[in-house]
Amino acid sequence: MKNINLPMLLLAFLVVLMFILVGLSIAFRNIWFILLFILIGFGIFGIVMARKKGKQ
Repeated sequence: MKNINLPMLLLAFLVVLMFILVGLSIAFRNIWFILLFILIGFGIFGIVMARKKGKQ
């Protein structure tokens, strides 16, 4: 069984959480939180992709 890369797993959960929070912000109709969580989500996703590319 392979070892689990815990930091990458946590970053992936953070990305999913940000997009869940975008959905919640849409439900509350708060444009500022929608934009904030989208930017944070894509920012974390960019960090994950950069770290993944650096390891290959």
